[in-house]
Amino acid sequence: MLIGLLGGGQLGRMLALAGSTLGLRFRALDHNAEAPVRTVAELITAEFDDLNALERFAEGLDVASFEFENVPAESVRFLNERVPVFPPPEALEWGQDRLLEKSFFQRLGIQTARFSAVRSIQDLERSAGEIGLPAVLKTRRLGYDGRGQFILRTEEDISTAWNSIGSPLLILESFVPFERELSILAVRGRKGDTAFYPVVENRHEAGILRLSLAPAPGLSAALQASAEDYAIRVLEALDYVGLLAIEFFLYEGQLYANEFAPRVHNSGHWTIEGAETSQFENHLRAILGLPLGSTAALGHSAMINLIGTLPDPIAVLEMKDTHLHLYDKAPRPGRKLGHITIRRPDPESREIAVVQIHNLLRG
Repeated sequence: MLIGLLGGGQLGRMLALAGSTLGLRFRALDHNAEAPVRTVAELITAEFDDLNALERFAEGLDVASFEFENVPAESVRFLNERVPVFPPPEALEWGQDRLLEKSFFQRLGIQTARFSAVRSIQDLERSAGEIGLPAVLKTRRLGYDGRGQFILRTEEDISTAWNSIGSPLLILESFVPFERELSILAVRGRKGDTAFYPVVENRHEAGILRLSLAPAPGLSAALQASAEDYAIRVLEALDYVGLLAIEFFLYEGQLYANEFAPRVHNSGHWTIEGAETSQFENHLRAILGLPLGSTAALGHSAMINLIGTLPDPIAVLEMKDTHLHLYDKAPRPGRKLGHITIRRPDPESREIAVVQIHNLLRG
């Protein structure tokens, strides 16, 4: 079978690698001729809104998906008229706009931070007064890895934030003084069958995910059940097929939904070595209508992102139960170049290994 991928980044690369064991072939479309997927799949180099390229891309595909949430929803709809695309275009559309996303959560009874649409500095002043400070001003679209965000701590920050972001479509959210950042990965098949991975704890720096711990330390059954309940609401409301990630803030024992990603997710990379079935294989199983694989964790895992520079691979691979994934991307500041996964039998030995990796990365 031939699977189409809109986007050729590291997520597409890992999808193709996972699908190779199932005898699947892949074709990707990406604007970058050096996209990481190029060594493991056929690559068509074009913009996502190039309809002629999309026509060529669709020829002979059995099913298509996307590994990048900023693909134009119109392009996905165009492709969906020629080949089945999963997740559905609606999921992409809702996930691309933070205001639509938060409103969607609200309609489903999923708790979020307070929020308000902002289209002018007058809107921002009014919203800041209603929501209170501190608050976070964000672009509604195209922001990721901390981009397009500004924390307002005092009234003096209002004009600075407005001038700094410079977009007419914004959202102001109350600042949640969270104790932890968590995420859940959920997968839903074509027949409505679902499976859930253990809730993961994520640690960010400068808006970029640096470390994921799976399962999250001290994870309670009640917290897992609450995250799964929220995920089911989203999956069913969208008639979703594929892998979905929802990111949460944990505050005073309650989950506050921050955003969802309608695709395989960085916080799920640990599943390649740390779960019975990786998020990548389960996404493919779901969109092809195959039985879903077990999401059970194999011990206690950690995923460390490699940002900007790469470590000595020999030093990494000398460590027990440690796996190195490189994305074949040229180093530059702030760029995700790969990740390291470690797996240990208990949380204590996992924490020791994480410290060892961080010491190695610091040289």
